[in-house]
Amino acid sequence: MFDQLTSRFEDFFKKLRGHGKLTEQNIQQSMREIRRILLEADVNFKVVKGFIERVQEKALGQEVFKSITPGQQVIKIINDELIHLLGEGHSRLDFSGLPPVPLMIVGLQGSGKTTLCAKLALHLRRKGKFPLLVAADIYRPAAIDQLNQLGKQLDLPVWAMGTKNPVKICTESIKEARKTGRDVVILDTAGRLHIDKEMMQELTRIKDAVKPAEILYVADGMAGQDAVNAAREFAERLDYSGIVLTKLDGDAKGGAALSIRAVTGRPIRFIGTGEKPDALEEFHPDRMASRILGMGDIITLVEKAQDTVDQETAEKMAQKIARSEFTLEDFLDQFKQIRKMGSLDQIMSMIPGMGKQLKGMDLNESELNRTEAIILSMTPEERRKPHIINGSRRKRIAAGSGTSVQNVNQLLKQYDQLRSMMKQMGKVKGHGGKFPKIPFPMG
Repeated sequence: MFDQLTSRFEDFFKKLRGHGKLTEQNIQQSMREIRRILLEADVNFKVVKGFIERVQEKALGQEVFKSITPGQQVIKIINDELIHLLGEGHSRLDFSGLPPVPLMIVGLQGSGKTTLCAKLALHLRRKGKFPLLVAADIYRPAAIDQLNQLGKQLDLPVWAMGTKNPVKICTESIKEARKTGRDVVILDTAGRLHIDKEMMQELTRIKDAVKPAEILYVADGMAGQDAVNAAREFAERLDYSGIVLTKLDGDAKGGAALSIRAVTGRPIRFIGTGEKPDALEEFHPDRMASRILGMGDIITLVEKAQDTVDQETAEKMAQKIARSEFTLEDFLDQFKQIRKMGSLDQIMSMIPGMGKQLKGMDLNESELNRTEAIILSMTPEERRKPHIINGSRRKRIAAGSGTSVQNVNQLLKQYDQLRSMMKQMGKVKGHGGKFPKIPFPMG
């Protein structure tokens, strides 16, 4: 996410820390470099101008010059201003009304509205809600089928009435939700390739008919300033309450994320970080600023682990490790838990200081796939008792997994090293004889 932007900031900070003393001259030079970084990331030029003015005003203050670490002080100012730009404070959805609470999803065609509806429904179900998906996009070919397929895949109910009047579909869905005990209704409305009068009139009629608690505008994070301009026009015509940025796992420069809140005045509520149904995160300006500046996001990583890892299983695993009973079967289980949390590069990028370490590394998951294939090619007994895997068994496992004997040997060596390390961890004192809790799966 924003790899190029993060890399540029990391290089800039390295040079800034190298200055033993800051002067007006090198601060102004630093501001020119930040301006270049932001403009190359396709951030709105007016937003860049205001950002630079605020940072420069604070950086020229006496507290920076008097500081023992002036470079760090300027970095803190940039971080604080970035948080301010992204929108201070976490903005939550409003569920204060009587259920069922309607949420209206709007945006241009191709921004990922239908997929977002399913992701949002899954996210809310994990929060204890009972959502109903509504297929109100009657114009885009296969939109209704797509929502039905997503609903079936995630075991979520979908309300569809074919290609009837979209306003009637939405009003009838509220009745259906009330009848079936659903407390949230997510309306997948129609989009267009560009904003037109007919589309806006239809959205206004739906808004007037169902009176949604929230209207979320879905913006394509890869579209840069085009997404920002469309978001501003939608805000002027429909007055939506929040923004969802999608496709941030792709080649997004970051311009839309850094501009859209300042230009529209609307908070960013969620970000889409992948194609999988669970690749949706609540937006936290401070955490996003930290990621952009290459400082990681350990809080979101821990939250992902808590949502993914079964706590009872984690406790049993901790006890096994403490008793030195960690087998390849357990290794595979932990491996699968990690895979559920997202791609390896996404997970690693949330760990502070890992941005530079990952540069140039191949994180295409092929190594993980190979490891999983090797373990799955073993018999249950071999996974539980790896010491019985002799030469002939290694040849069979390699053939079954489409790898080499050397790959199998390497995995077994890594497993032995991990098991030895865990044996030492199990001897750690000062925890009342219990193994310390693991915040996320080992692997």
